Amino acid sequence: MIAVVDTFVAPPCFDDIDILFQDEAILLINKPTGLLSLSGKNPLNKDSVHYRLVKDYPTALMVHRLDFGTSGLMVIALNKKVNALLTKQFQARTVVKQYTSMLNGHVAEDEGEIHFPIAKDPAYFPRQKICSQTGKSAQSYYQVLERLTSPLRTRVCFTPITGRTHQLRIHSHAMGHSILGCDLYGSEKTHSMASRLLLHASRLEFEHPLTGERMVGVCEADF
Repeated sequence: MIAVVDTFVAPPCFDDIDILFQDEAILLINKPTGLLSLSGKNPLNKDSVHYRLVKDYPTALMVHRLDFGTSGLMVIALNKKVNALLTKQFQARTVVKQYTSMLNGHVAEDEGEIHFPIAKDPAYFPRQKICSQTGKSAQSYYQVLERLTSPLRTRVCFTPITGRTHQLRIHSHAMGHSILGCDLYGSEKTHSMASRLLLHASRLEFEHPLTGERMVGVCEADF
């Protein structure tokens, strides 16, 4: 058995969390890049979205997460009942999530679907891997927004159908167009082409857990 040790220590994040909407049930926030969603086991990784929010909202509960490097929209529950109702929506895949990303090179097709099963890669934690034998089905839809030159880049809108760990990062890499700034999937060159992971949760749609109103959060990427 391979012993998995997480030695990652997050550098300080000096950017604030933006509260975009709040009522008695939920918060809709814009998470900065470089901030954990939840505090890690390592005491040096205490700072996180949850750690910050409970100072002002003691009952805040995390319904879902964004990767450390991913910025953008998150919905936060303000009590256990709301958390349970929102969790059901995520499990039923009725929550619509869209991400803006910048990929290396020019993606040939204007839109398409990516189907690569994803499994844990215990030899290279925390990386995931494409594996048809042990991987769970994973599906992402993409639409090209813009093709740029010098260097060749493609801005895309991703709509993940499933929600596997690192799904958009590994799917982008598997199709030959790694996300710029990604330190896990890609090359030293694509990692160095951006100072951060260029992946941003730009749209989030869900039913308000108490009123049933369709909520649509939009927060444009700054890249």
